[in-house]
Amino acid sequence: MKHSKYWLFILIILIDGSLSEVKSQASREVVAEKELVDYVNPYIGNIHSLLKPTYPTVHLPNSFMRVNPARVDYTDVTLKGLPLLRPGKDYSAFNLSPFQGEESEITPVISFTYDNEEVTPYSYSVILDENETEVNFGVSHQSAVYQIKFTEKKDAFVILNAEKGEMRWDGKGLSGYQLLENGVRVYVYLLPNQVPVNNYVLENEELIDRKYAEGENASMVLKYSKDTQEINLYYGISFISAEQARKNMEKEVLSADIEELQLEGRKIWNDALNRIKAEGSEDDKIVFYTALYRSYYRPVSLSEDGRYFSASDGKVHEDNGIPFYTDDSAWGTYRALHPLNALLDAEKEEALLTSYLRAAEQLDKFRMPKTMNVTGNQLGMHSNDILISFLDAYNKGIRDFDLGKAFKAGKNVVMKRTLAPGSDEPAGRLNKFYRENGYVPAIWGTDKELTPQVKPKIKRMAVSVTLGTAYNDWALAQMAKELNLQDDFQYFCNRSINYRNLFNSRTKFFHPKDTEGKFLSSFDYELSGGQDGKLFFTEGNAWNYRFGLQYNLEDHINMMGGRNAFAERLDSLFTKSLGLPKYRHYLQFPTQTGVVGGFAMGNEPSFHIPYLFNYAGKPWKTQERIRILLRQWFRNDLMGMPGDEGAGAMSAFAVFSFVGLYPVTPGIPVYNIGSPVFEQVNFELPNNRNFEITAKNNSEENKYIQSAILNGQALNKPWLSHADIINGGKLILEMGPRPNKEWGASASSAPPSMPIKCK
Repeated sequence: MKHSKYWLFILIILIDGSLSEVKSQASREVVAEKELVDYVNPYIGNIHSLLKPTYPTVHLPNSFMRVNPARVDYTDVTLKGLPLLRPGKDYSAFNLSPFQGEESEITPVISFTYDNEEVTPYSYSVILDENETEVNFGVSHQSAVYQIKFTEKKDAFVILNAEKGEMRWDGKGLSGYQLLENGVRVYVYLLPNQVPVNNYVLENEELIDRKYAEGENASMVLKYSKDTQEINLYYGISFISAEQARKNMEKEVLSADIEELQLEGRKIWNDALNRIKAEGSEDDKIVFYTALYRSYYRPVSLSEDGRYFSASDGKVHEDNGIPFYTDDSAWGTYRALHPLNALLDAEKEEALLTSYLRAAEQLDKFRMPKTMNVTGNQLGMHSNDILISFLDAYNKGIRDFDLGKAFKAGKNVVMKRTLAPGSDEPAGRLNKFYRENGYVPAIWGTDKELTPQVKPKIKRMAVSVTLGTAYNDWALAQMAKELNLQDDFQYFCNRSINYRNLFNSRTKFFHPKDTEGKFLSSFDYELSGGQDGKLFFTEGNAWNYRFGLQYNLEDHINMMGGRNAFAERLDSLFTKSLGLPKYRHYLQFPTQTGVVGGFAMGNEPSFHIPYLFNYAGKPWKTQERIRILLRQWFRNDLMGMPGDEGAGAMSAFAVFSFVGLYPVTPGIPVYNIGSPVFEQVNFELPNNRNFEITAKNNSEENKYIQSAILNGQALNKPWLSHADIINGGKLILEMGPRPNKEWGASASSAPPSMPIKCK
């Protein structure tokens, strides 16, 4: 009997132990369960064959505290110190170098070989090889923490460098500023959790016992003893003052340890990414959620405790409870990123547009900025495409901004500033010619006659500027109509069809003209335009700009000879040969990447083109082409981006296209239907409603829509209105391996293109 009790006892223990192990395993699985942020792969696109790569950036959504490894691209074997901030696309501010060794080896910025790097949207860690120093990083909105672990028994140093500015030690922390473009200063306050045994200025390769450094490579050095094992460096950034940087640090990171900071960052990212829930393959989700993460890189809020610095007038202003956003790139972002914001976060889009109006008031002569970054009005591209985003938001019910001010500021910039790309000069002879003739001339003696408007390196981009200005004028006309400004409506409406003035009815291309109104002779639609096509086009050639019109598409189709002729010519863009060896093509057109035939997936002016089959009665070709393009050019690998990421523009294109939608004509509240990659997509909308897309039988082969049901009713058109989505509901698509060439093919089913009527 005793033995029976003994074995029963052992059995209970074993069962209980097994149950405990099962419970423990289940608990571990719950902890290890993938959340959406875990699908983000910041390394996608970190190598590019020709253009700038993507950067694995640590930041919180739309916050100005952004950091990425200080290297050229993923192939770079060294890190140039540890940056404190990436204020713009192509440069960093401040540089931190932890170091163990001899004082004589110290330089303003130390290069390290590195290993075991790990980047997430909210954290960064790496081992610096030479000193075997471990680095861990956590980020907040305006502040961050570097945790440095030293492993060698040598004197330890922390070097803080400003490329051009000043650094100051106050006995507890380091403060200072770095000078950016346009006289803008970015400030820092850095507080180590241990007081150093000494501090120095690094000047002319010597350590000087002083507490203040200024000028080129202003560098302060903090020295720690040989037994120092770990230092936490808390810092804040500000565009207002070093004192505000200190306040930002104290408010956001000083009381949190780095693990808590990273967990909070992880939660914030999950909340942002959860706005779109997608079900599909692991690789597709990785590419998709990485694109969605990059869609939150720009714009950024500069508001700090209710105030913000504006580079438009160099002053600090009250934000009155509405964040001030900047670091936009409207020429690219109006196409997909602004519409994505309008769909997922109308409040942010509203605040961004309000920020443009604030900047307009701060600029001289009350004029809309072309686009904005932290150092002011950005002039790199042509046209004033933010006007399209104002109209787009307004037509989607996002109206808590002054449309009258937007129209006035837009009219001022279109009429009173030069049409020349990359220039902010007053309107001159180029604008006068455009007003009188309705196009930008490609030949006008030499551009010296137009100086200072036309910049020698940027050229005139005559066709692109004509098409872009006409689209901007269309947006102004629609605003004027809404404001009951009949004369303005008539004027800008008439100008909005100026694209017709460059359409060659014989060749069916947009074709540059001289000042006499004659099409240029001996014009090669593939090669003419010089380096990057800049004489006539923006980052492209005539083949891509043949389909560069994004509005009044019914008119464009008619000019091409009707729907069948339009579709045939659209096909020819994807099937034509380059006509040159690739190396020669890329030598002339380095921005025309992601090439398929003559189409360039890697550049913004091409984004809408695959969707144009929907307007020509062949939606199945849009479905086919989009799936192929996504598979070819948007991949889970180091070269998985087809071009320059473009301030989130290309990522927003991918986000829309992966879920099966795309806004071909911003300004018209309509989304074209493509071919969703995912079986199931759920949008969590800002009005607490949901919109679902279900693609039944979806697969690599089953990419063609057989039929569609929207909210229980049959849908036989390849588009949805903004109201269809924002009001909530469900779209069910039946997918198959062969195209249903009848679905959405009738002329009455084509997406609205708002034919222009000026009377």
